[in-house]
Amino acid sequence: MTEIRAVLFDLDGVIRHFHPEHVASIEREHALAPGSIESFAFSTPVIDDVTTGRITRAEWVRAIGEHLAAPAAAEAWGRQPFTPDDAVLELVDELRAAGYTTAVLTNGTDGVPGEVASFGLPDRVDAVFSSHAIGFTKPDVRAFRHVLDALGLDGPEVFFTDDSAAKLAGAVELGMTVHHYTSVAALRTALGAAGVRPVTEASTGRGIR
Repeated sequence: MTEIRAVLFDLDGVIRHFHPEHVASIEREHALAPGSIESFAFSTPVIDDVTTGRITRAEWVRAIGEHLAAPAAAEAWGRQPFTPDDAVLELVDELRAAGYTTAVLTNGTDGVPGEVASFGLPDRVDAVFSSHAIGFTKPDVRAFRHVLDALGLDGPEVFFTDDSAAKLAGAVELGMTVHHYTSVAALRTALGAAGVRPVTEASTGRGIR
């Protein structure tokens, strides 16, 4: 059995979380139907264009405002806050301290580099990969192949977790061990089942790499 050498994390819904109540408050303030902002923002083809780098994040937000005839609402939505998940970041730190490569793969925009820098993520992982720079989005196998090539690893050497089960397919095709993320506790259990031991467990003498 191939030893896992790297843990690859999704960003949104795993390492950071957005706040639905913020979106709802913007829609109320601008007299927009509930859900109208994101129903367009995440629709095809606009979401595909922004997450593969064909348009910028600023152009995406502008297109949302034009579609809704509410540019101020779109701009407010584009500034929505997010919260890093400290429990997941602690696990990332433990894995890296135990000698595992840690990285992030997100279906993201050209805003991702600045966003992750705002809470110090690039200093806590070995690499952050965003689809806008790769040109392909999860679950396309080419997005995962890009990560493997950049890290110099084979699929079976990587454990990947994402909060969307649909995004796991490309990773499975390349032989990665995958986990549908629901909580950090369940992720720790899945990592353990795959033979991945964070430093806190390794230090007890179990699973030292």
